[in-house]
Amino acid sequence: MKKNTRTNILIAVSYSVILIAGMFLGIKFIKDQGFGVKKSPQLANNSEEKLNEILHIINGNYVDDINTDSLQNLPIDSVLHQLDPHSVYLPPTDAQDMTDNLEGNFEGVGIEYYMLNDTMMVTGVVKDGPAYQAGIKLGDKILSIDSTTVSGRNLPKDQLTGRFKGKAGTGVSVVLLHAGNAQSNRIMVTRGKVNISSIDAAYMINNETGYVRISKFGANTDNDFSVAANNLKAKGMKKLILDLRDNGGGYFTAATGLADQFLPENKLIVYTQGKHEPRTDYFSTGTGAFQNGKLAVLINENTASASEIVAGAIQDLGRGIIVGRRSFGKGLVQEQFAFGDGSALNLTIARYYTPSGRSIQKSYKKGYDAYKHELDERMTDGELTGDRTSFQDSIEKTEGVNVQPIKKIKPIGGIQPDIFVKLDTTGYNKFYSNLVSKKILSDYVFNVLTAKYSATFVDQYINIFTLNDNDFKDFIGFLQRKNIPIDRFQLYNSKTVILNDLKALLCRYYLGDVGYYKAANQTDNAVRQALLNLQ
Repeated sequence: MKKNTRTNILIAVSYSVILIAGMFLGIKFIKDQGFGVKKSPQLANNSEEKLNEILHIINGNYVDDINTDSLQNLPIDSVLHQLDPHSVYLPPTDAQDMTDNLEGNFEGVGIEYYMLNDTMMVTGVVKDGPAYQAGIKLGDKILSIDSTTVSGRNLPKDQLTGRFKGKAGTGVSVVLLHAGNAQSNRIMVTRGKVNISSIDAAYMINNETGYVRISKFGANTDNDFSVAANNLKAKGMKKLILDLRDNGGGYFTAATGLADQFLPENKLIVYTQGKHEPRTDYFSTGTGAFQNGKLAVLINENTASASEIVAGAIQDLGRGIIVGRRSFGKGLVQEQFAFGDGSALNLTIARYYTPSGRSIQKSYKKGYDAYKHELDERMTDGELTGDRTSFQDSIEKTEGVNVQPIKKIKPIGGIQPDIFVKLDTTGYNKFYSNLVSKKILSDYVFNVLTAKYSATFVDQYINIFTLNDNDFKDFIGFLQRKNIPIDRFQLYNSKTVILNDLKALLCRYYLGDVGYYKAANQTDNAVRQALLNLQ
């Protein structure tokens, strides 16, 4: 199994419980950011007319020189394929999903669910949202939505998700079975605005160190962080681990806003420049919530775009340490141009540069396949990271002494961490991969573990309890009842990983995302390294 495949499996475990997220977040990771949305003239539903408008937009806004005359007779997707991997055309539904996701709100009911044995099981309810107010609870089983029976039918995801979405004020009738009840009942849920924080988890990892996980940069990320940081400071936080792993980006202004939370006044955070965009500098305001105190930022190969703006600023300005693996290398800025039919063009209009003047954009001139393959090439176990001087065009001088880089780094893009944490692939074998892809781990949690461990127990003992050999024997029995072919060598090789993942998924069921990360971080090497270096 390739290392990047193993990485994707690990990420999949983190989110395997969220099988249907459309009603909740839409697109989970947005890999582009922009300055805003520009409205284009109302267009007829005519592909030729739209193509001409797109070529006009490219001529006036694209980051580099481009000969649009040669693109006149190509389909829209082929035109954009000649540009860069981040300039894309979005159909109306995708454009709306992106906007809803980054704005941090949508209209719906505010539940999360999992298809367990062909039955829709509620695995999350947004507090104070429409479903919460209507009385839907964790563990409820939804039998029908309006006039459509969903239990036992194994309907496609889009047919399920779409039935909960709708305009605020409209109603949806739900027949459900409360956990522990034999009799079903029908309730009416009035759809409304559902607000979702862009902070996945914020908690005290020890008496002095806070942990904040951010999965995307939405419209309210800096404000969400400020609230979380102030809450943690009230609990004694003097040090912080900011986890930006697997964060694919979001709004540009959200990235500068988050970086501002850590910096004193008048520090250059980032600057942008393109063929049609003059250089624009972005400075800190000195009003952030965590300007003092030790800081560690976690990154990996899926940390991209807006996340790299934050990591680059923290690194270049010496505000904190960067821990993990080299980031994705996406240093392009997009702006969204909206068309009258609801579709949109996300077009690259500028490059961004970290305070020291480095562009972290990796080359895409070799083509899309090479662009993606480069990620594999960078994940070698023996990669030496050097220190932050490795990035700079000239050698810094500190008190008159030249600081030499430990190793000359090939400029292949991305933010290189100060402390490199090798990807631990122990236990991530083919058998484990099959368990994840078939959702066996989540099935076991919802079918078995939730009956063995209560919410009270998990909440009270989350930092000390572990799943034991009896749980593992029960898991093997569950595999046998599911008629899953067992490779015992690979199974026992993956035992530790499986038990850790099962605990994390159990904690997520009862305590939400914060519970998941509280459990997962107990065995996370990057978190461990961050804690050691914050002492």
